[in-house]
Amino acid sequence: MSRRHRAEKRDIIPDAKYGDLVITKFMNSLMRQGKKSVAESIVYGAFDQIQQKGKQEPVKLFHEALDNVKPDLEVRSRRVGGATYQVPIEVRVERKQALAIRWIITAARSRSETTMVARLASELMDAANSRGSAIKKREDTHRMAEANRAFSHYRW
Repeated sequence: MSRRHRAEKRDIIPDAKYGDLVITKFMNSLMRQGKKSVAESIVYGAFDQIQQKGKQEPVKLFHEALDNVKPDLEVRSRRVGGATYQVPIEVRVERKQALAIRWIITAARSRSETTMVARLASELMDAANSRGSAIKKREDTHRMAEANRAFSHYRW
């Protein structure tokens, strides 16, 4: 990380089908080896499956799932006098979104369905209903922050 100045934020073009910036960020995180068209087909395929299975608006369900997975607290390591403490801190808005996207994608990849489209659709539906691996990850993060609340005075 550069010490001179903060890295500048790049402008993101909204996705073609829904015109949503968050869906574009999600696709970019899902993308591997620069294959954007593959990531697009996975996300749009998952949205089509959600519409068929759940009979509800996929973009609304996607944002609901993301909001359910976003963490409020996390722990950061802080070294004080030779000892390292896990200090709970509040998560910034951009990081909340980035973590939620990352956790949903990781949880979807570790599922047992046959195609990535099916895995992603199932994980998004589970996250919207407050269950699944991504929600468990958020709960674990909150539990860790709650357990280390005694060290919150070391916050910087």
